Amino acid sequence: MTTERESMFPDQSDFEYDYETLRTTGVIIGVILFVSGILIALSKKITKCSKSSSNSNPAGTQIPKTEVPPQTV
Repeated sequence: MTTERESMFPDQSDFEYDYETLRTTGVIIGVILFVSGILIALSKKITKCSKSSSNSNPAGTQIPKTEVPPQTV
Protein backbone atom coordinates (compact mmCIF):
# COMPACT_ATOMS: atom_id res chain seq x y z
CA MET A 1 0.00 0.00 0.00
CA THR A 2 1.69 3.24 -1.17
CA THR A 3 0.52 6.60 -0.10
CA GLU A 4 0.40 9.72 -2.26
CA ARG A 5 3.39 11.19 -0.43
CA GLU A 6 5.61 8.20 -1.25
CA SER A 7 4.77 8.37 -4.94
CA MET A 8 5.65 12.09 -5.08
CA PHE A 9 9.06 11.61 -3.45
CA PRO A 10 10.82 8.46 -4.57
CA ASP A 11 13.39 6.83 -2.34
CA GLN A 12 16.60 8.90 -2.42
CA SER A 13 18.68 6.78 -0.08
CA ASP A 14 21.10 5.90 -2.93
CA PHE A 15 21.75 9.58 -3.75
CA GLU A 16 25.37 10.68 -3.35
CA TYR A 17 27.00 14.02 -4.02
CA ASP A 18 29.80 14.15 -6.58
CA TYR A 19 32.15 16.19 -4.41
CA GLU A 20 35.07 16.13 -6.86
CA THR A 21 33.04 17.70 -9.68
CA LEU A 22 31.54 20.21 -7.27
CA ARG A 23 34.99 21.16 -5.96
CA THR A 24 36.50 21.40 -9.47
CA THR A 25 33.62 23.57 -10.71
CA GLY A 26 33.95 25.85 -7.68
CA VAL A 27 37.68 26.31 -8.24
CA ILE A 28 37.18 27.06 -11.95
CA ILE A 29 34.46 29.64 -11.23
CA GLY A 30 36.62 31.19 -8.51
CA VAL A 31 39.60 31.53 -10.85
CA ILE A 32 37.44 33.05 -13.60
CA LEU A 33 35.97 35.62 -11.20
CA PHE A 34 39.40 36.45 -9.76
CA VAL A 35 41.03 36.96 -13.17
CA SER A 36 38.09 38.99 -14.49
CA GLY A 37 38.26 41.23 -11.39
CA ILE A 38 41.97 41.84 -11.95
CA LEU A 39 41.36 42.60 -15.64
CA ILE A 40 38.58 45.07 -14.81
CA ALA A 41 40.75 46.83 -12.25
CA LEU A 42 43.67 47.05 -14.65
CA SER A 43 41.52 48.17 -17.58
CA LYS A 44 40.18 51.11 -15.56
CA LYS A 45 43.72 52.05 -14.60
CA ILE A 46 44.95 51.77 -18.20
CA THR A 47 42.07 53.80 -19.64
CA LYS A 48 42.59 56.48 -17.00
CA CYS A 49 46.28 56.75 -17.98
CA SER A 50 45.54 56.87 -21.71
CA LYS A 51 42.90 59.60 -21.26
CA SER A 52 45.24 61.78 -19.24
CA SER A 53 48.02 61.42 -21.79
CA SER A 54 45.69 62.24 -24.70
CA ASN A 55 44.69 65.54 -23.03
CA SER A 56 48.28 66.73 -22.87
CA ASN A 57 49.52 69.47 -25.18
CA PRO A 58 51.38 68.02 -28.20
CA ALA A 59 54.06 70.76 -28.00
CA GLY A 60 54.89 69.70 -24.45
CA THR A 61 54.10 73.09 -22.89
CA GLN A 62 51.69 73.26 -20.03
CA ILE A 63 48.64 75.49 -20.44
CA PRO A 64 48.21 77.72 -17.37
CA LYS A 65 44.91 77.41 -15.54
CA THR A 66 43.03 80.59 -14.72
CA GLU A 67 41.28 80.96 -11.41
CA VAL A 68 37.70 82.14 -11.32
CA PRO A 69 36.81 84.30 -8.31
CA PRO A 70 33.92 82.99 -6.19
CA GLN A 71 30.55 84.53 -6.91
CA THR A 72 28.88 86.60 -4.20
CA VAL A 73 25.14 86.66 -3.85
